[in-house]
Amino acid sequence: MHSELKSKTIHAAGWSFIEAIGARLIQFVIGIILARLLLPEQYGFIGMLTIFFAVAQTFIDSGFGAALIQRKSITEKDTSSIFYFNILIGIITAGCLCGIAPWVADFYNQPVLSPLLRVMSLVMVINAFSLVQNILLTKAIDFKAQTKVTLIASILSGIIGIGMAWQGFGVWSLAAQQLSDAALRGILLWIFNSWRPEWLFSFQSLREMFGFGSKLLASGLLNTIFDNIYLIVIGKLFSPADLGFFTRANNLQQFPSQTLSRMVSRVAFPVFSSIQDDPGRVRRGMKKALTIIVLLNFPLMIGLAVVARPLVIVLLTEKWLPCVPYLQLLCLVGLLFPLHLINLNVLQALGRSDLFLRLEIIKKILVILNISITWHWGITVMIMGQIIISLLSYYLNAYYNKFLLDYSIWEQVCDLYPYLFNALIMAGVIYALYYLPVLGPFKLLISQVLLGGFVYLLLCQMGDRKSVV
Repeated sequence: MHSELKSKTIHAAGWSFIEAIGARLIQFVIGIILARLLLPEQYGFIGMLTIFFAVAQTFIDSGFGAALIQRKSITEKDTSSIFYFNILIGIITAGCLCGIAPWVADFYNQPVLSPLLRVMSLVMVINAFSLVQNILLTKAIDFKAQTKVTLIASILSGIIGIGMAWQGFGVWSLAAQQLSDAALRGILLWIFNSWRPEWLFSFQSLREMFGFGSKLLASGLLNTIFDNIYLIVIGKLFSPADLGFFTRANNLQQFPSQTLSRMVSRVAFPVFSSIQDDPGRVRRGMKKALTIIVLLNFPLMIGLAVVARPLVIVLLTEKWLPCVPYLQLLCLVGLLFPLHLINLNVLQALGRSDLFLRLEIIKKILVILNISITWHWGITVMIMGQIIISLLSYYLNAYYNKFLLDYSIWEQVCDLYPYLFNALIMAGVIYALYYLPVLGPFKLLISQVLLGGFVYLLLCQMGDRKSVV
């Protein structure tokens, strides 16, 4: 069984890597093209609505998705009941979004948001039909089909969005991209997954899973609201263009950090869940997951902070230069994001959703304190507060694993600091290239990327041969 699980995990990790890198790269390229065609304030309009869709999507999941994955054995009654429940919730959430649309437009003083929110609420209904299909593939650690779905949907929806932006549809091109992406994903998931719901519904099944899922639902709602609370504050207190700059900087930062996190954690959670009765194996698996992710994430995030200016000029043009300082600071937030995720994956896999919820409540109180203190000084200071919150959150997320797995935050730091040290040396080397006045933005960017990659790999090779194997 151990050999079979290891083989299955390696196979799944390979497909997860292809999906994470391929899909994110496609979305990144499409986002760059759209950013060149559209204005910062048009991205700001979508940013203003992001929290409403994120909260609605959390309700559609209702914590049952994670409960299906964590549960060792499930029945047809379980899956069918969740399927029909999700559809009901999807319709209700879409109706709620349509109902509050005028108030949202009034809150931001942006009339275009009302029709935009109503049209995009259809995404909630579409997603509800495909959630169980996607969860079952994840539980089976089958990412091959999911990879095909993600890549095809991303490419086709991107073409639709770019085409509409080219024709001058403005913010509606972003709405069309999201709608078509949801629709294509739903259709393809039904094609690639043979599971079909039966005419079964059981409140007992829902109640049994809701004990675990309800805590994750509460945690998910807290996390979703507070992950997007900065968009609300910036959208309300600053201009749509300012929010557009922040959104674009955040998207650039999330491209490497969340790609790697998604790739590792979506494999780690079902794998950790399958071996939850063996803390020793979970500990070894967690250590390996953390090592793999920081080997890549540390140099990517620190390097991105250094090359931010020429990168923005080359990819987005100079009209997006105000987002550079935001991007550089947000990279420090993204530096720790994968570490949060792996530690929380372990708590979920071990069935400790109570601890998960407790941690989320504490961290959200810290976010409120940050916003209350920093918003007076502007967006830059607010992001600096985010960095401090990220450091404190890492300590909190890792705290309970000292007792559950005998793997403390100090042990984690000792395992990971060599990669941070190497990434910082690399950053110093490539920063020196700014003092060469003969290099334009494009040549400077290419030189920094190539030199940075060479220096980091060389340092890892010199420090620990296993790091680059």
